[in-house]
Amino acid sequence: MTLDDLRGRLRLPIVVAPMFLVSGPELVIAAARAGLIGAFPSINARSAEEFKSWLERIVRETDHGLYAVNLIVCSPGEPRYEADLALIERFKPPLVITSVGQPHAAAERVHRYAGLVFHDVATMRHAAKAIEAGVDGLILLTAGAGGHTGHANAFAFAAQVRRSWRGALLLAGGIGDGASVLAARALGADFAYMGTRFAATRESLAGPEYKELLVSQGMADVMTTDRISGMTATFMKGSMVRAGLDPENLPERLGVFKPAIAPHIKPWRDVWSAGHGVGLIDDVPSVAELIDRLEAEYLAARDALTLR
Repeated sequence: MTLDDLRGRLRLPIVVAPMFLVSGPELVIAAARAGLIGAFPSINARSAEEFKSWLERIVRETDHGLYAVNLIVCSPGEPRYEADLALIERFKPPLVITSVGQPHAAAERVHRYAGLVFHDVATMRHAAKAIEAGVDGLILLTAGAGGHTGHANAFAFAAQVRRSWRGALLLAGGIGDGASVLAARALGADFAYMGTRFAATRESLAGPEYKELLVSQGMADVMTTDRISGMTATFMKGSMVRAGLDPENLPERLGVFKPAIAPHIKPWRDVWSAGHGVGLIDDVPSVAELIDRLEAEYLAARDALTLR
């Protein structure tokens, strides 16, 4: 799989971002069938055996179509990590998205079967390290991205990375409609990286109350903090209140990955994430319906620019 192959097989230049506890086989399969790349974190499967069954189902129901697995690489050597990486080598997903840790070893193993590796980066320093590790693409986590995020402005970050990087570039941060996808391309990104908008689809694993908040909350209701998960991430204030937290008086964190919130309150499970694009969500369609809508918006925005 080359980057040109990847671009040529997509209906729109969009990767449906992997979302912890939200992305599962149904979302990935629906995205693939509609012409995009769906992704899911391997750890969303509760065990390596369940991860294996998910991969078998995705391969079978997409007829070996495009999909991506997100691998958290902060703990190489742990049994679950090694088991997941071994399954990735066995099933050979076209794209592996690496997050948090150093992707050197994972990239080497994925490249052996000719897979592509894209790595999450939030700063220029992170980008330089990922390039040195030999990844094929950089996912720029900019201000307004859901989940673990960054603070950089999308315009500045994309332009500065592009000065020295000719590999794949994916832009994440507040992309919620087709016009925003076109804008990402104009900034030099090969793909838009969209998560929050797809969390509010019928195929996502988000529960009914989560989806209701995605419809009712706006950009002003999204809070960026390191006090929920222990790392900088975006969460909806409405979900904090629902979990019994005061968004204006959160306890200080104890360290990286060590929040000080009550132990019975679990980040992601009880306190829910959304990016700034949540303000564009008015409904919970199927993935196919959403992609039809995004395509129409993308083409209308492109045509409007052409007319000018």
